[in-house]
Amino acid sequence: MFKPTKIFFTKGVGRHKDYLQSFEMALRMAGIEKCNLVSVSSIFPAGCKRISKEEGIKLMEPGQITFCVMARNSTNEANRLIASSIGVALPSDGNQYGYISEHHPFGESEKISGEYAEDIAAQMLATTLGIEFDPEQAWDEREQVYKASGQIYKTFNITQSAEGDKAGIWTTVIAGAVMLP
Repeated sequence: MFKPTKIFFTKGVGRHKDYLQSFEMALRMAGIEKCNLVSVSSIFPAGCKRISKEEGIKLMEPGQITFCVMARNSTNEANRLIASSIGVALPSDGNQYGYISEHHPFGESEKISGEYAEDIAAQMLATTLGIEFDPEQAWDEREQVYKASGQIYKTFNITQSAEGDKAGIWTTVIAGAVMLP
């Protein structure tokens, strides 16, 4: 059984005439191209320590199987706005797991995409913790309810956005939460 003890967050953008190569370029910018990435769902493991991207990259070896939550988006349409966001919500109780969400929209700014991903993660955690909230309220209002409960310690996001290349070559954006033993 693999239980992550460390996690880091990264993002990247890549451009290339080939779709797959644009993804590879985004992985390179994010610093995770040398690993065999396995997508996992949305749980931030209890007790997992957040480390810097630089620290995490030093711990990885070429070819290793690496688990991550990844948001990915691509376009070959000139000027089309794309984003990839990872949202995180952590409980106050360090023995409780948190949530990671991924969001990959078209036409949303980096700020809007990031806040939306953060909101999704916070909503998932809030429902797990039994925090009552009005889903119709704006994110800013719900965020205050979550934090006032004392049960949600922190929320944040990491987002990469880009406009499609003017020449129509592939543009790919990624954001990821990379888990290490």
